[in-house]
Amino acid sequence: MTVPTGRRERKKAATRQKIADAALRLFLERGYDAVGIRDVADEADVAVTTLFSHFASKEALVFEQDQGFEQRLTRAVTDRAPHEPLIPALRREVHALVRHCTADSAAPIWRMIDGSPALRKYEESMRLRHAESLATAIAADPHLSRTPTACRAIARFVIDACSLARTVADPEAAVEEIFQMIEAAWEATGPSANSADTA
Repeated sequence: MTVPTGRRERKKAATRQKIADAALRLFLERGYDAVGIRDVADEADVAVTTLFSHFASKEALVFEQDQGFEQRLTRAVTDRAPHEPLIPALRREVHALVRHCTADSAAPIWRMIDGSPALRKYEESMRLRHAESLATAIAADPHLSRTPTACRAIARFVIDACSLARTVADPEAAVEEIFQMIEAAWEATGPSANSADTA
């Protein structure tokens, strides 16, 4: 997420973080289903309307870094160095995201998500949205020369790599294995087998 620079932006970001921290604390202490929106607002010492100005739903409170993750993935495409191949840039970012998601501190959160149908459904819709944003960023790069379908398919593979890798014993090895397949698929969608921009 972009670091807020102005005083108003910093205050808004601090309030958002305070709400998210309060929500997570209550969810982990009492269970996700046992905590209501008003409970979170009271814990964070904000009005319910303030809470909803920062988070669109109760589920969104659990995924407060959602926008940051989405931006990191799209910036892996848009901010990569000139002539840097796409797939290594995405692999590097996915490794970082998977390390974040498999940290010891994240384990109780994922147990909560995996145990809640509402949170699993939200997480699935979030992944689809991230994939669409990533596909748009890939398609917008004039040097990559892929069809919209290829861009969307590769983006889905990349997003699913995060989800798959976090559930196995060796996440780092899983990312490498998955990205070997992603790179092969990316090369197969290039304008020609010998095209210079298919890396």
